[in-house]
Amino acid sequence: MPDSTDKTIKHRTIMGFDFGTKRIGIAIGQEVTRTVNPLKTINAINNKPDWEAISRLLKEWQPDLLVVGLPVHMDGTEQQVTKAATRFANQLNGRYQLPVEMVDERLTSYEAENQLSAQSHFHDKSQIDMIAAQLILESWMSQQQGN
Repeated sequence: MPDSTDKTIKHRTIMGFDFGTKRIGIAIGQEVTRTVNPLKTINAINNKPDWEAISRLLKEWQPDLLVVGLPVHMDGTEQQVTKAATRFANQLNGRYQLPVEMVDERLTSYEAENQLSAQSHFHDKSQIDMIAAQLILESWMSQQQGN
């Protein structure tokens, strides 16, 4: 029988979000394998999240935890979209009763664009948003490794 002090392996499915007022990039990850894949980009409707599309994804993937990127300036101060991203995270929690965590997303869109540029000269913003969501979730997972 395992000792109660042993760390248990977590088998959670985690969905990551790169929030934006025009588009929301989404990635999906498995904590046990520590793998993350870009999933989809959802267009906003009148600068608001497409809750029906998000509901369909949550129903399909049934994540145990949601992670939302927190956009801040390089010096850690809030950006114009910081409050909107925080509101989005709170709405996710309130609508779906799932735990939501936020993670610093500094430079994820820039890094996503660089990754895509290295692969091909053609890419659109929806691809960047999905890769940014993947990077956000990977960042969250790497922070959890120390816990």
